[in-house]
Amino acid sequence: MDSQHGKLRQFFEYNFLEYTSYVIKERAIPDINDGLKPVQRRILQTLHNMDDGRFHKVANVVGATMKLHPHGDQSIFAALVNLANKGYLIDRQGNYGNIFTGDSASAPRYIECRLSPLAREIMFNKDLTEFIDSYDGRMQEPVSLPCKIPLLLLQGADGIAVGMATKIMPHNFCELLEAQKQILREEEFCLFPDFPQGGMLDVSQYNNGNGKIRCRARMEAINEKTIIINEIPYTTTTQSLIDSVEKAAKAGKIKIISINDYTAENVEIEIKLARGIYAKDTIKALYAFTDCEVPISPNLTLVQNGVPRTSTVEEVIHHNTEKLVADLTRELEIDKGRLENRLHARLLEQIFIEERIYKTIEEKTSYKAIVKGVDEALEGFTKELKRPVTTEDIERLLEIRIKRISRYDINKQKKEIKAIRSEISTIEKHLKDMIGFTIGYIDGLLKKYGKEYPRLTELTEFTEVSVRKVALSNLTVCYDREDGFLGHQIKVNNGDSEFSIPCSEYDRLLLIYETGKYKVVQVTEKLFVGHDIRWIGKLKKGMIFNMVYREGRENLCYVKRFATPKFILDKEYKLFREHKKSKILLLSLGEEKSARASLMPSPRAKTNVVEISFDDYLVKGPAAKGKRVSTRIVRRVVDATGKKPKEKKVNLALPGMDISTKTSKKT
Repeated sequence: MDSQHGKLRQFFEYNFLEYTSYVIKERAIPDINDGLKPVQRRILQTLHNMDDGRFHKVANVVGATMKLHPHGDQSIFAALVNLANKGYLIDRQGNYGNIFTGDSASAPRYIECRLSPLAREIMFNKDLTEFIDSYDGRMQEPVSLPCKIPLLLLQGADGIAVGMATKIMPHNFCELLEAQKQILREEEFCLFPDFPQGGMLDVSQYNNGNGKIRCRARMEAINEKTIIINEIPYTTTTQSLIDSVEKAAKAGKIKIISINDYTAENVEIEIKLARGIYAKDTIKALYAFTDCEVPISPNLTLVQNGVPRTSTVEEVIHHNTEKLVADLTRELEIDKGRLENRLHARLLEQIFIEERIYKTIEEKTSYKAIVKGVDEALEGFTKELKRPVTTEDIERLLEIRIKRISRYDINKQKKEIKAIRSEISTIEKHLKDMIGFTIGYIDGLLKKYGKEYPRLTELTEFTEVSVRKVALSNLTVCYDREDGFLGHQIKVNNGDSEFSIPCSEYDRLLLIYETGKYKVVQVTEKLFVGHDIRWIGKLKKGMIFNMVYREGRENLCYVKRFATPKFILDKEYKLFREHKKSKILLLSLGEEKSARASLMPSPRAKTNVVEISFDDYLVKGPAAKGKRVSTRIVRRVVDATGKKPKEKKVNLALPGMDISTKTSKKT
């Protein structure tokens, strides 16, 4: 029984690995050489096979592609529409949907396509293409197309395989080709994404194609109450963006009256704002709470030499550039070989006719003797030829008609031979300087197609919008001292505004108790916090607290200043040592604050009042003890900010002395 389970497990493991390998290599992950997934490669090869310069029904193209692709027609149609909408390799005719609105394409029987001029020029060369049998063995399909531009980085790719995924960003046509030229010149270069939707892009963390980027919509304020969105972020549509805005409005994060989509050829989304809300603040909120800003995590996974791996933008562009040089070299060598064969044939024909070698075969009685006779006659001209004469060469000479021999033009033949030699010389010159030839080839592509592909996405660097700063204060947090509860669902009967705080759901509340404890809590519906809270407020950076407190063990008062404390949510901290007599006597915020402390009367003291200017004290940590107010007992402390100190009569009399008469009375 155990052996059967073991065999079954091995069977499932083997088949799962086979399926995994198939999905990775044959469906989801693109190849580094031509930047295509198998279905895309089969579509392009089918269009090449059908190409006659005219448009073809997409339904016909899909049907023809099924001869190479072992899956359904819907997957082929979806891949063809996606490839056509990228705008590089396929010319479209009809409704292919809209990448801005997300509208789908018409049925395949209503739309047409053909190869673009760019695709015809850079994608196909039978001499450089390796072919294999299709899935049913009836046709031949390419292993990889000899693409002459970095198509993988140009178009980008998305795919989910088994255990891995890829998300490659599209880049700009001209920038990619310029980068290839810089590589050939051994210069430094930088490459960053460029999206057909436009928008703005922060690439500070792009990390060569495997980091993180942030895309923003481009919007402008027509006036204080109207915002227009002209460009949308990559991965979004106008519908998905509008849905995110409406969701944020329902959640109370932004306030709008209406949002309308007027998108046609270009994106145009109009947002009307509510009363009391202004465009400047709302634009920041749109970036914070809606899809007007989206983060994207690129992942440059590809197939190289039949193996999936994670690469970088720099590695891919270097590989494509080296491949371009190699492909152009092979093309030149193939062209040179053909020209040399052509030259050899022309020279043989010239010698055969001008030297009247055909006369030597008039008395030969057998074909074998004729061939031998011609071969012997040509032996004297081997130095003029590029290679030895073969039987095939002689047979080709014997096929020349008498009519052609009689009308043979010596001067014309010499011109043709000279032209062929000139072409061979040019190719040999190029082969000696392949770097210069490759740069010239790239310049030709840029001159011919560069104007069609300007950069659409603006590269910039923007700071992250703080959600807490732009959130609307749509909640009112109240504190009920009698019940000891705090929250935005609490209703205070006495209407004490001191403990009624407008907040957003992202704010943090600082609670300071009479006993010197403090803690930070989130904004919540209802939370028990106790009955002895001294102060409640929204936590902000840079807050300065001024405090006078009584130290219970010493029965003395201390004054101190401290800044916004560091915290862990819901954890209690202490501003001073805990004691049943310890308590806060005065607490205020900000600069230029003062207080007046009344001391226990003393007959020897010149005054019973101490004026405290908090600005005279250094700002220290919340746990610092502070400075003593006086060695005497403090009766009370009051806020004296903005008040002039009063001149108080000082009791200088000794016991038993009447101040008014300045006469002593014996007790």
